[in-house]
Amino acid sequence: QVTLVESGGGLVQAGGSLRLSCAASGRLFAVIAMAWYRQAPGKQRELVARIQRAGSTMYADSVRGRFTISKDKGMNTLYLQMDSLKPEDTAVYYCNALSPSERGPEDSWGQGTQVTVSS
Repeated sequence: QVTLVESGGGLVQAGGSLRLSCAASGRLFAVIAMAWYRQAPGKQRELVARIQRAGSTMYADSVRGRFTISKDKGMNTLYLQMDSLKPEDTAVYYCNALSPSERGPEDSWGQGTQVTVSS
Protein backbone atom coordinates (compact mmCIF):
# COMPACT_ATOMS: atom_id res chain seq x y z
CA GLN A 1 0.00 0.00 0.00
CA VAL A 2 1.21 3.50 -0.90
CA THR A 3 0.02 6.73 0.76
CA LEU A 4 0.14 9.93 -1.28
CA VAL A 5 -0.32 13.53 -0.10
CA GLU A 6 -0.40 16.39 -2.61
CA SER A 7 0.42 20.04 -1.94
CA GLY A 8 1.15 23.21 -3.86
CA GLY A 9 -2.17 23.98 -5.49
CA GLY A 10 -3.69 27.45 -5.48
CA LEU A 11 -4.95 30.38 -7.50
CA VAL A 12 -2.75 31.84 -10.22
CA GLN A 13 -3.23 34.18 -13.17
CA ALA A 14 -3.00 32.93 -16.73
CA GLY A 15 0.63 32.77 -17.82
CA GLY A 16 1.82 32.10 -14.29
CA SER A 17 3.46 29.07 -12.72
CA LEU A 18 2.81 26.61 -9.92
CA ARG A 19 4.74 23.64 -8.58
CA LEU A 20 2.82 20.69 -7.20
CA SER A 21 4.42 18.19 -4.83
CA CYS A 22 3.33 14.72 -3.80
CA ALA A 23 4.81 13.08 -0.71
CA ALA A 24 4.75 9.30 -0.95
CA SER A 25 5.14 6.72 1.81
CA GLY A 26 4.64 2.98 2.23
CA ARG A 27 5.79 0.21 -0.12
CA LEU A 28 7.67 2.54 -2.44
CA PHE A 29 10.13 -0.15 -3.50
CA ALA A 30 7.31 -1.79 -5.47
CA VAL A 31 6.13 1.31 -7.33
CA ILE A 32 6.48 0.97 -11.11
CA ALA A 33 5.50 4.50 -12.10
CA MET A 34 4.00 7.68 -10.71
CA ALA A 35 1.75 10.15 -12.43
CA TRP A 36 -0.34 13.29 -12.19
CA TYR A 37 -3.98 13.24 -13.23
CA ARG A 38 -6.51 16.05 -13.20
CA GLN A 39 -10.26 16.36 -13.15
CA ALA A 40 -12.14 19.51 -14.12
CA PRO A 41 -15.78 20.06 -13.12
CA GLY A 42 -18.11 17.95 -15.24
CA LYS A 43 -15.24 16.14 -16.95
CA GLN A 44 -13.57 12.77 -16.57
CA ARG A 45 -10.25 12.39 -14.81
CA GLU A 46 -7.41 12.59 -17.34
CA LEU A 47 -3.74 11.71 -17.34
CA VAL A 48 -1.48 14.77 -17.32
CA ALA A 49 1.99 13.24 -17.08
CA ARG A 50 3.67 10.00 -16.01
CA ILE A 51 7.20 9.10 -14.98
CA GLN A 52 8.58 5.57 -14.81
CA ARG A 53 10.90 4.42 -12.04
CA ALA A 54 13.81 4.53 -14.50
CA GLY A 55 12.96 8.14 -15.35
CA SER A 56 11.26 8.05 -18.73
CA THR A 57 8.36 10.47 -19.02
CA MET A 58 5.24 11.03 -21.06
CA TYR A 59 2.87 13.99 -21.28
CA ALA A 60 -0.63 14.70 -22.48
CA ASP A 61 -0.63 16.75 -25.69
CA SER A 62 -2.40 19.60 -23.90
CA VAL A 63 0.48 20.17 -21.45
CA ARG A 64 3.57 19.07 -23.38
CA GLY A 65 6.15 21.85 -23.41
CA ARG A 66 4.51 23.68 -20.48
CA PHE A 67 4.55 21.08 -17.66
CA THR A 68 7.47 19.06 -16.33
CA ILE A 69 7.15 15.95 -14.17
CA SER A 70 10.03 14.86 -11.98
CA LYS A 71 10.75 12.74 -8.91
CA ASP A 72 13.46 12.10 -6.41
CA LYS A 73 15.56 8.96 -6.67
CA GLY A 74 13.64 6.94 -4.10
CA MET A 75 10.23 7.94 -5.44
CA ASN A 76 9.51 9.57 -2.08
CA THR A 77 8.44 12.81 -3.73
CA LEU A 78 6.82 13.54 -7.08
CA TYR A 79 6.71 17.00 -8.61
CA LEU A 80 4.81 18.76 -11.37
CA GLN A 81 6.21 22.11 -12.53
CA MET A 82 3.45 23.94 -14.38
CA ASP A 83 4.41 26.96 -16.48
CA SER A 84 2.45 29.15 -18.90
CA LEU A 85 -0.75 28.13 -17.16
CA LYS A 86 -4.06 28.55 -18.96
CA PRO A 87 -7.62 28.81 -17.61
CA GLU A 88 -8.32 25.38 -19.10
CA ASP A 89 -5.70 23.92 -16.73
CA THR A 90 -8.11 24.60 -13.85
CA ALA A 91 -8.86 21.29 -12.14
CA VAL A 92 -8.23 19.15 -9.10
CA TYR A 93 -4.83 17.53 -9.58
CA TYR A 94 -4.27 14.02 -8.22
CA CYS A 95 -1.06 12.14 -7.56
CA ASN A 96 -1.04 8.48 -8.61
CA ALA A 97 1.28 5.54 -7.98
CA LEU A 98 1.16 2.25 -9.88
CA SER A 99 2.30 -0.91 -8.10
CA PRO A 100 2.13 -4.61 -8.95
CA SER A 101 -0.11 -6.88 -6.91
CA GLU A 102 -1.36 -10.45 -7.04
CA ARG A 103 -4.49 -9.15 -8.79
CA GLY A 104 -2.58 -7.10 -11.35
CA PRO A 105 -1.45 -3.44 -11.40
CA GLU A 106 -2.82 -1.49 -8.45
CA ASP A 107 -3.43 2.27 -8.32
CA SER A 108 -2.94 4.43 -5.24
CA TRP A 109 -4.38 7.97 -5.17
CA GLY A 110 -3.87 11.12 -3.18
CA GLN A 111 -6.72 13.34 -1.99
CA GLY A 112 -6.13 15.96 -4.69
CA THR A 113 -5.12 19.61 -4.73
CA GLN A 114 -7.09 22.39 -6.43
CA VAL A 115 -5.46 24.46 -9.16
CA THR A 116 -7.37 27.49 -10.39
CA VAL A 117 -6.10 29.64 -13.27
CA SER A 118 -7.82 32.99 -13.74
CA SER A 119 -7.99 34.75 -17.11
